[in-house]
Amino acid sequence: MPSKRRLRWAALPLGIASVALLSGCTTTQLHGFLPGFVDDGPAATNHTDMVAGLWVNSWIVLLAVGVITWGLMLWSVIAYRRRKGQSGLPVQLRYNMPVEIFYTVVPLILVVGFFAFTARDQNTLETQYDNPDVSITAYGKQWAWDFQYNGTKEDNSDAVYSMGVQAKATSDGYDLQDVPTLYLPVNKTVKIDLRSRDVIHSF
Repeated sequence: MPSKRRLRWAALPLGIASVALLSGCTTTQLHGFLPGFVDDGPAATNHTDMVAGLWVNSWIVLLAVGVITWGLMLWSVIAYRRRKGQSGLPVQLRYNMPVEIFYTVVPLILVVGFFAFTARDQNTLETQYDNPDVSITAYGKQWAWDFQYNGTKEDNSDAVYSMGVQAKATSDGYDLQDVPTLYLPVNKTVKIDLRSRDVIHSF
């Protein structure tokens, strides 16, 4: 049987298995277990799909690189193992230009690619609006948030303040039931001013 035909027959069950595996995934699994996705509703924000796409596609590329690298390592261990009766060092391979160029160019392409896609998405996420529809100040504290929905008056006297309750430690981690929820309007531009009461926090 020709080698191309063998490859086709080998790829067919792999393709069917992949489709069956992916079709059984939940929305959360398909988006890399990131928050903001539900099975019967839209994504949490207009940028959630973009962030999940960068995350999932990055993992797919990295997994492919990992599988190829592990395969080459395993092949080298088996193909170049010490045989019975052999002694001393094997023949050393040096100054192989094609291999060295390959090992230089491929990582360079990966790094440039990851940087380009990350910079593109980060630029979109960090777009600032001079006159946003809504302005919010988020105060980070240990381990929760306070949200101040800024008003339209000059002295900000019409602002609405929402104090967050401290997260409570439990045996399984933290009880997030009392952690405050940030409410945002749909199809409006929002500017969030990040401030901290004690230590640096990730928002």
